Amino acid sequence: MHFVNAKGILNKSGGRVGMNVYRGCTHGCIYCDSRSDCYQFKHKFEDVEVKQNAPILLEEALKSKRSKCMIGTGSMSDPYMHCEEELEITKKCLEIIKKYGFGLAIQTKSDRILRDIDLLDDINRNAKCVVEMTLTTYDDDMCKILEPNVCNTKRRIEVLEEINKRGIPTIVWLTPILPFINDTKENILPILNECVRVNVKGIIDFGMGLTLRDGDREYYYDALDMHFPGLKERYIKTYGNSYELESPNSGELVKLLQNICQKNGIMYKPDDIFSYMNEFPEREKQMSIFDF
Repeated sequence: MHFVNAKGILNKSGGRVGMNVYRGCTHGCIYCDSRSDCYQFKHKFEDVEVKQNAPILLEEALKSKRSKCMIGTGSMSDPYMHCEEELEITKKCLEIIKKYGFGLAIQTKSDRILRDIDLLDDINRNAKCVVEMTLTTYDDDMCKILEPNVCNTKRRIEVLEEINKRGIPTIVWLTPILPFINDTKENILPILNECVRVNVKGIIDFGMGLTLRDGDREYYYDALDMHFPGLKERYIKTYGNSYELESPNSGELVKLLQNICQKNGIMYKPDDIFSYMNEFPEREKQMSIFDF
């Protein structure tokens, strides 16, 4: 990893305010879109760029904001990579979000988030906190191939359960679903059943498939050659150079997701879920004798 002083920390896109305190990742997920050339990395992806002044920049930004909002993090780089154990930059930023009364929507694949569960609880009590967890495959051996340097799905489900016990709402990203690899009912159904059991609030999926761009595609295909010999050729024959690679089983799997979510009162439409995560709650003003 290497350290930089960033010029800014918050960005606004699509009506959402977000930040990434790290740039790059060490999880090693074979499908990671953040590797794509369009993000213009100037360093090796695994050589994580640490925005060492992120807490200072965040405090400067939040103390001057007149209105509260939700702040998202984790969309580009996981905020709980291995380096976070020592650096605690994510933790420092959460403390600042709590201090100024803002909300948080945080996405991860790591059980390291449990270190900060008390902070997340405080943010949720004072404003709103939503924890997002990515789940792609229920099989432990497959998980070691697809996401080699991070805890497996079963452990992530345990994390969701612990977080839900605190009353903190959780969202599952059931994506990407890789054609000819984890796009089966046998894989998706147990994940959905566990989501029901631990009472997640929403499940995000974009049609049961995968997206590939330049940079990401080459890394993914190298992984296919290593772990699934011959499968790259099937991808090329089926999808060519497409950006969106929909699973042949998409219709069946999407219907399965919708049926289970509708039956159990779980949100599943992406627009509804994003609206929920971006909505900052209006707390009722506490009345006192000084208001009269």
